[in-house]
Amino acid sequence: MTNKKPNIVQQIWRFYLNGFRSMSGWGRQVWLIILIKLFIMFAILKVFFFPNFLKTNFETDQERSDYVLEILTEPKE
Repeated sequence: MTNKKPNIVQQIWRFYLNGFRSMSGWGRQVWLIILIKLFIMFAILKVFFFPNFLKTNFETDQERSDYVLEILTEPKE
């Protein structure tokens, strides 16, 4: 007879899964709105408002690292 306990990740997963299963329809709608807002913030806004400055302006990793080092170490006026 073995008393094998599920690991902590499985326990956490089951906890949230049971919570979502027993959630009311109103709660599920709220979570859907939250997930949609997170998707908009991280996927869509990142593409349009936060372009990859280093990737577009420098060719190699060495040029990128030199630029970052220069910006970080220049004295403030």
